[in-house]
Parts: sequence; C-alpha cells; structure tokens
Amino acid sequence: QEWQNPFATWDPQDFCNISEIVLPMDTYWSPPIFILERVNGQNPELNYVVLMHNGSFNSTRPFQVTLTCSLIILKFPFDTQTCNLSIASFLYPVTDFVMKTRRTPAEIMKDSQSFFLTDGEWKFTNLSIIEYTEVMDDKGFSVVTYVISMERRPTLYILNLILPTCALYLLDMAVLFGPSSLEEKINFQIAIILGSSMLAVILNNSLPTSSNKPPIIGTH
Repeated sequence: QEWQNPFATWDPQDFCNISEIVLPMDTYWSPPIFILERVNGQNPELNYVVLMHNGSFNSTRPFQVTLTCSLIILKFPFDTQTCNLSIASFLYPVTDFVMKTRRTPAEIMKDSQSFFLTDGEWKFTNLSIIEYTEVMDDKGFSVVTYVISMERRPTLYILNLILPTCALYLLDMAVLFGPSSLEEKINFQIAIILGSSMLAVILNNSLPTSSNKPPIIGTH
C-alpha cells in the first residue's frame, strides 16, 4: 500500500539527512481495507509502515487467507477456474477514499508466477484487474478486484480414472462379442461389474463436491 499525507513532511537537511523512518501502523492514519471473499486466514504481524520525507507512506503486509470461490466442474478434470479477490474499504465513501493499482496486470502476473512455487494440481494462467465503485445504501465505495484464472493439471486423473475406465469398457465389449462360452462371459461380466464398482467408489472420492452441474466424467 502507498498513500500520501501532506501533513507528515520534513526537510532531511534539518534532521541529519534522514529521509525516511519506520513507524508503527497506529502512529498515523492508514487505509483500512477488507478482502470480501475471505473466510479464514491469519492477520499480518508486520504492523509497520515506512514514512518518506515527502509524506509518502509505504506499507507491505503479507496476508495468508482462505477465499471462497465458485467452481464450475462440468469439464473436470480438464476445467479452468476463475476466482476473484476483491479489496475494498466500506468505512469511507468513494468521495473520500479511492483505491488504484500501481502496477499493470502483466507486471503483477509476472510477480505472482514467481511467488507460485508449488508444482501442484493447479496451474496459474492469468490475472486481470477490475476497478469499480460498489453502491451500498446510496453511497459509492471503491473496490479493486483481482480476477485469477487457474487451470487444473489433468495428468493424475487421466492415469487413475480415465484410462482404467476406458480399459474396463473395452474389456467388457471384447468379452461380450468374443467367442467364449456363455458361462465364461457371465464370469467375466461379474468381474467387470465388481471392478467398475470399485472404480466408481474411487471416482466418488476424487471428484470435487459442488452444488452446480456434476462433472461429465461422473455421469457416464
């Protein structure tokens, strides 16, 4: 965060060429912000701010939070999800408090990819910024929303779910139209049904739960 306070300025030559100082956050006014999608997290312990001689405040506060995100899992495991991270302050209307982003989405995207160190299930693909005014009770409030796009890596699900399912169906067709006797076909069909049932249990534990349309892989 960066903001200006014209009442907190001084001439460095009058104070031993000191051009910046570090102060606690509660020494001066600081912008109160909230993450709208936040449901859980840890408050930052770094409650300090850097004050420059020209009245410029600079505060870097790391947050670790859990956010709510509406998932569309119809194309699971080949799905792409979009989540919002909205920062707002509903204590001051837009006539008194306006938030602006300092960097472009491309710059933030580059920094975000450098911080995204884990090679897990999700791949960070894109980030965009929306600045708008939210109207509540006939008052406008400044809001900045970061739209984060992520793509699921499907390799694990292909190996553990899709390939075994296809193999069972191919085996079922081969046994059904094969030259085996009726008794052998029945035994093979029972074994395939048991394998399909076990695979369905594994699939049920692997599929993400959602209130919207179920994934296509779970309905076929």
